[in-house]
Amino acid sequence: MSIFTPNAFFQSIYDITPEFLLDNGIKAIVSDIDNTLVTYDDPEPTEKLLGWFKTLEDAGITLAFISNNKGGRVELFNRSLGYVSFSNAHKPCKKTMLRAIETLGAGKEHTAALGDQILTDVLAGNRSGIFTILVPPIKDKTNLFFKTKRLLERKTVKKYLKDHPEAKIDYEHTVWAKW
Repeated sequence: MSIFTPNAFFQSIYDITPEFLLDNGIKAIVSDIDNTLVTYDDPEPTEKLLGWFKTLEDAGITLAFISNNKGGRVELFNRSLGYVSFSNAHKPCKKTMLRAIETLGAGKEHTAALGDQILTDVLAGNRSGIFTILVPPIKDKTNLFFKTKRLLERKTVKKYLKDHPEAKIDYEHTVWAKW
């Protein structure tokens, strides 16, 4: 498996069930925020997202946030939740990811990284030796930087979907199909 390839790929975070996580030995999630859980425009968790968090908590799955965004953004998003959070993470560097894994205390073998970007979230998780889960970005940015990243990620996404036909991904409605 390539260091860029996720262990699992879902159309949405809402397709990730506690049963799937527990069946794969996952007891903790280190999650990106922007475009994984909410758009960049959502300063706080949505009601639907709060419900998903509750299903994880009810199953005994703990959560931490890890973001390349600034502290103010992460603090505002996490204010009502109180989860462990890390800002300015510099993903794909693994230093902050390893701190998050250690803080959650479930061990690498029971922790997953969740994110919308292969070149940051998946790469940081794989480099840290944990299970990785990719979801398409909720709302993609269209500047040249992000277009370039999506073009670079597209080959990995297509290969994953070819190798995993059981993945229920509507590729034509993802950001990777646009570029």
